[in-house]
Amino acid sequence: MTEPFAVPVTVRGYETDVQGHLNQSVYINYAEHARWSLLRAAGITQAGLIGSGVGPVALETTIRYRRELLAGDEVEVSCGFEWGEGKTFRIQQTIRKTDGTVAAEITAVGGLMDLKERRLVTDPRKYFKELAADPALFGL
Repeated sequence: MTEPFAVPVTVRGYETDVQGHLNQSVYINYAEHARWSLLRAAGITQAGLIGSGVGPVALETTIRYRRELLAGDEVEVSCGFEWGEGKTFRIQQTIRKTDGTVAAEITAVGGLMDLKERRLVTDPRKYFKELAADPALFGL
């Protein structure tokens, strides 16, 4: 099995709370950064999605905090898609320190919305396959 797609991030001081920990809302920003980085690496742009009449939507996000992150910590944020048969897909992400310590695990449920109909498309995999220069990055 290949390693999931991942991007490096450095925790910045202004992202921390009064206790010096990475603020809880920033974990979602890191996850979103990794998702858009994966899309770009696969050859999909925001303009390309909009031009195809679809846009990604987040339906659910769960974060499991495992270890604290502090200003200056270097982490890697992974991103892997899991496909089912319906209108939605799962995105599994891990925020891991450079020493291998898992700081957080994020599971998201998403879909692609038809921007005209304002409803989820029936088969999001079809769009990812058609739009991506490298659909293998999505496990397709």
